[in-house]
Order: sequence, then structure tokens, then C-alpha cells
Amino acid sequence: MSSDPIVRVRGLSKCYPAHDRPNQMLLRALLRTSRAQTEGVWAVRNVSFDIADGEAVGLIGRNGCGKSTLLQMICGTLPATEGTIDVRGRIAALLELGAGFNREFTGRENIRLNSSILGLSQREIESRIDAVIDFAEIGSFIDRAVRSYSSGMFARLAFSVAIHVDPDLLIVDEILSVGDEAFQRKCFARIEEIRAKGAAILFVSHAANSVVELCDRAFYMHEGEILFDGSAKAAVTHYHRILYAPPNRAHELRDELRTAIEPITPDLNRVPEVGTPKAPPTQIQNDDLFDPLLVPKSTVVYDVCGAEITRPKLLCLDGRPINCLRGGQRYIFEYDLDFEQTCFDVRVHMLVKGISGLELGGGVTPPISDAGVDFGSGKTQTVRFEFDCPLLSGVYFINCGVTGNGGKQLHRIVDALMFRVLPVARSAVFGIVDFACEADIYSRQPVEDRS
Repeated sequence: MSSDPIVRVRGLSKCYPAHDRPNQMLLRALLRTSRAQTEGVWAVRNVSFDIADGEAVGLIGRNGCGKSTLLQMICGTLPATEGTIDVRGRIAALLELGAGFNREFTGRENIRLNSSILGLSQREIESRIDAVIDFAEIGSFIDRAVRSYSSGMFARLAFSVAIHVDPDLLIVDEILSVGDEAFQRKCFARIEEIRAKGAAILFVSHAANSVVELCDRAFYMHEGEILFDGSAKAAVTHYHRILYAPPNRAHELRDELRTAIEPITPDLNRVPEVGTPKAPPTQIQNDDLFDPLLVPKSTVVYDVCGAEITRPKLLCLDGRPINCLRGGQRYIFEYDLDFEQTCFDVRVHMLVKGISGLELGGGVTPPISDAGVDFGSGKTQTVRFEFDCPLLSGVYFINCGVTGNGGKQLHRIVDALMFRVLPVARSAVFGIVDFACEADIYSRQPVEDRS
């Protein structure tokens, strides 16, 4: 990788001039007067930053803060008023739904058009077009005019084109909010692959959790300024603190960031004291479901190196297959393990993740503190994890793996299964995990006057 940043921005500003009459726009352009810059609206003000190889950077802020304008200048589709932008390598950008598509062309024709615009030769386009079509998963619509596409089809095709041009910088602006959960997970998995190859990611989203999960670093923008450039977790904390503060206090907090005075933030690592947890119910409900269409599209099966995982499945406690779960119930994750050779110190694993890949938790047996188990060649074992489901409504994924022979990976399946946690009527909790919160509102008793 090069030691030079993929993106170098210095003193970047953009002003949209305010014109009293339509003919003044032409007059000021011809005269190149600076009055437009002083009297107009500054969408971006004096922004400077670098983005390095393999870095995933989030961009957060309220609507109208200048995010889209900044991205358009980086992509070269909008001229800057002041400052410089240096980009090394190829940019693939998903700035808005359907951008760069000719609505009268078919999907296949738009693949060729957009790939050519992004710098691929005719030979490169033809060698990749089948992969683009397969990833987009829009079926026979690929040979129909894109004016007939739904928003989800636009997103699928645009993202597929962008990731198949081998970008050095991938810019994603909210487009991943379109589409079903399985396709979103597939996109996040591919973004991680692109990043692992050394490309930089600039990710714009109003979903703070996605920014924290995908990005190590983030910019917080407000009224054209970058108020904070640091860890994604800290950027989101500052953003939310200012977003929900009273107007006068929000102004003070923004000034603190401008002058590099670190605001006081809550201790996110503090472990609160808790009482004895309630025992989860062990009885399943009769309306638990199995949806045959709930199948992941991002499954990655690793090479077999001594043992092979087969037939992963989720089960109710009575053994019925299931993939639509209910929070607070107990379930089983099971798979078979076929040993192709003698293996020692074997451990089996499971991991539950969110749509964006956030690792929520899992299990391993035997524990790392204990010795692993030895198995002979030709042996077949069934692995069973019985677990509580404390998750709230949403879609989740399960990884499974087996290690052994001195800590080596014998086999692994990423996104082996996909499951949905069903919503609960009149739920009083929110987020990802059900913490069994109990709340009350009561009147404070007056303090007795002992004088």
C-alpha cells in the first residue's frame, strides 16, 4: 500500500451564490466577481482531512449540514469554491438512487455505461458483467428499461456496479437503507471484502449504529464544518449529545468542539450494578414459525481443513425446525461435524451477528480455559448449542466454526443461517437486546422538617 493518502482535502469550501435576478448569475460568472462568494450560502467551509488505504470513515450530521455537497466535490461532479482535493485511484460512488443511470436504457446497458464511466475497458466490462448481474439479483428485469425498476432494484444494480469496478475509494451515501435485510447484509459483507483489499470507504448514514459497526473513524459535520474527526463511537456520542441538547446548550457544545475542548461524555464502559436476573421461560409458543424464504445471501463457506460442518439448523426445544424466533424463549442451534482426519484439541463455536456484521455474542465449547477434545478420522459428531434469545425484533445471522490442532481453523461458515425475531405487541423496550427493563413513575415524598 502507498504511504500517500487516497484522499487529501485541504481548505475545501463551497458557496452557492444568491442572485437577485436570473441574469445576475450569467453576469457574475462572466465578470468572475467575488461578490457571489461573500453574499451566497456556504454549504461547506474550510474542510481538511486525509483518508488512508483500507480506512473506513463515517460521515454523520443532520440533513443540510453539507455531507452531499462534500461528497460531490470529492467525486468531481461539483466544483469547489475554494481549496484543493487530491484523489489517488478510482472512485466508485453511490450518491443517490439512480444517479448516473439512463432511465430509457436497460439494466444491462446501464451496467456497460456506468462501468465505462468509472474507467473500465470494454474487455473488463464484458468479463465482469455476469458477476454484476448475479450480485444484483433482479432477474429478468436486467433486460428491461430501468424506468420500470423499484427503488430496491436501483439500489441493487447501482451497488453491484460500484463494487465490481475494483474501486480505490468507495463512497456510499444512504443507499444501503434501500432493500431487504438479506441484501443489506450481503452489501456490508462485500464492503468489508473491498476494505480488506486496501480500498478506502467513505460511508454516509443517519443510522448511527451502522457507522459505529462499520467505521473506525468518523467526521461529524454541522453547517458545513467538520466539528469532530475521531473515533466513530466518539463522533456519534458528540452528534447525539448536541442533537438532543436544548438550543442554547447545543451552541455551547458546538463551540467546545470548534475550540478542541473535549465535552464531558458518559462513561460507556461502566458496568452498572444489577440484581438477580429473572429466569427466562423455557416453554416455547405454538405460533413459532419456519419461513423457507428466510435464507441468507451472504453465506461464505471456508475450506475444509480436517473437519467439515454440515446441516446447520435452528430448532425449538421439541426439535422442530424454526427461523422466526420470539424474544425471551430458549432455542437450539445445531450442526453436524464430519472429521476427515484425526484432530486434537477441538473446539466448536457459534456467533450471532446483526445485519451490518456487529458481533452480538455466541458460545464455544469446551471453554478456552479447558482442554479441547480429540476425534478420530471418519468420526461424525452433532454439535448442539442451547441458548436464550434476549434479542428484540429484527433480522440476525449465525456463524459456525470449528478449531483444533493447536488453534487452527478446521472449518468455518459465515452467515450460515438467517433468522428473524418477531415483534412483541405493546413492547416497552427498544434496541437490539432485551434487558428486561422495569420502570415506574412516582411522586417524591416531601422531606420531613426536623428543625
